[in-house]
Amino acid sequence: MEEQKVKNTAQVLVECLREEGVDTIFGIPGEETLDLMFAIKESGIHFIDTRHEQGAAFMADVCLSTLGPGATNLVTGVADAFLDGSPLVAITGQVGTDQMQLTSHQYLDLTTMFAPITKRTKQIIRPDTVAEITRLAFKYAENEKPGATHIDLPKNIAKMPADVKPLKKQEKMIEYASAKAVEAASALIKQAKLPVILAGNGAVRQNSSKMLTEFVNALHIPVVNTMMAKGIVSMDNPYSLWTLGIPQKDYVNKIFEEADLVIGVGYDMVECAPSKWNVRLDTKIIHIASEPADVNKRYQPDVELVGDISNSLRKILNITTREEEPEFALQLKARMLREQEEMAADDSYPMKPARILSDVRKIMGKEDIVLSDVGAHKMWIARHYHCYEPNTCLISNGFASMGFSVPGAISAKMLYPERKVLAICGDGGFMMNNQELETAVRENIPFVTLIWEDESYGLIKWKEMEQFGDSCYVDFANPDFKMMAESMHCKGYEIHSSAELIPTLKEAFEQKINELLRDDWDFDRLSMLEQAILLISFQEILANDTPKAVVINEAITEMFPIPSNSGYS
Repeated sequence: MEEQKVKNTAQVLVECLREEGVDTIFGIPGEETLDLMFAIKESGIHFIDTRHEQGAAFMADVCLSTLGPGATNLVTGVADAFLDGSPLVAITGQVGTDQMQLTSHQYLDLTTMFAPITKRTKQIIRPDTVAEITRLAFKYAENEKPGATHIDLPKNIAKMPADVKPLKKQEKMIEYASAKAVEAASALIKQAKLPVILAGNGAVRQNSSKMLTEFVNALHIPVVNTMMAKGIVSMDNPYSLWTLGIPQKDYVNKIFEEADLVIGVGYDMVECAPSKWNVRLDTKIIHIASEPADVNKRYQPDVELVGDISNSLRKILNITTREEEPEFALQLKARMLREQEEMAADDSYPMKPARILSDVRKIMGKEDIVLSDVGAHKMWIARHYHCYEPNTCLISNGFASMGFSVPGAISAKMLYPERKVLAICGDGGFMMNNQELETAVRENIPFVTLIWEDESYGLIKWKEMEQFGDSCYVDFANPDFKMMAESMHCKGYEIHSSAELIPTLKEAFEQKINELLRDDWDFDRLSMLEQAILLISFQEILANDTPKAVVINEAITEMFPIPSNSGYS
């Protein structure tokens, strides 16, 4: 009987990744990761070459880089995952352990470098530890609060035989809040005259949307979401007061000024500091989340329910009733709706942000996905792009790094190929990771990018003007974005009037089909059944064709300040 060959450490590491369910890795290869690369090739895992390691970290559940500059390029994306609560395992190559005591080319102590921005960082220094280190990296990355972890694999260790097998992935244990805490929370809710729910990303991660909506409707409690929890309760729910977190005082700030009880559901203060909403230090607070609350002088919960969020809400609801309607909140909601309608009707050009987002909302279905980059436009998206479902508007608001949306759109489209995916960027953020459009084209990942062009770092300019009455070092020139898109084998458009945005977006999302239809055809005149048949037919025809990413260059007016009627008069 032929003796089975012992695999090397790199091969076992890849086997461990397969055991964890990994089917795609994003990154850039290097000399110190060659053994890993060929192990990945043999495994059937799809490796996607990105154009920059930062983009890989923004896209990935698992990303890979070489040592030195490759690893340092990962840092921003890893830090983003760490603060945003996104599970990510970063793998880096490294010099051999026999070189670490020397002054070595490209050598940095990567475990020390990644320590402040990961939940766990380990170097594999013995082949027989590879399975344990990999399992723990995923366990730490996925458990609440999720975040980034790091594995460092030296070049010589990767080549060494490793006679070990992957560890089995374990089921997560569900924890539940105590009965005492449930009763205390119920008592506070019954006593409150104007309770308000502040829903955060933790509620989204725990899939608590359905239960939270039932809780809100049954107890008639107004709900405000953080930027990372948009859609946790549908925008058209009468008790939804939309989003908290824009820099200026807004309608939702008024509701917190009047509230005598704030119920944090999956709230994490990294998303929105308590100082932005807790102006009354005597306001009672209930904390409902999967982990204990961080505390400061403005967030000291009177009751904490730690455990499964939906279960906690259900238990409270079982013993709690409230009949009175929150009239003050409902009046605010009516004013918000009127203002929204007025701003969305503005036909001026350059287009106003509220009008742009109203038009985008008309194009995007309820389950379609918008990804917002970071900049002044993020504030407008937070305020004016309203969602019906969670995870349909993705905003980085923990680390809040510019350059997030284009790489993020690649991942979103890979996960949900049947949905429209729209990346919305400022011109500043777009120029930080626009190279990943080539990655999207090469990997046949079609999505649309909408650029808001104001030729400045608009949010910083606004803050400068607010504090100093002047601005400096924030203005720049841009390339021709339409030509730039076409140079990357994308389809580019420019908008020259407010009436052009909707038809251009429609064409952008449908342009593969429209390119092959005769000019005298009108797709919209067909019945829904006929459209479906035609779409299926063209998908068959285009099976080997290359879908195109799309860039739309949009000019906008000054983003801030928010109009004076946007608060309370």
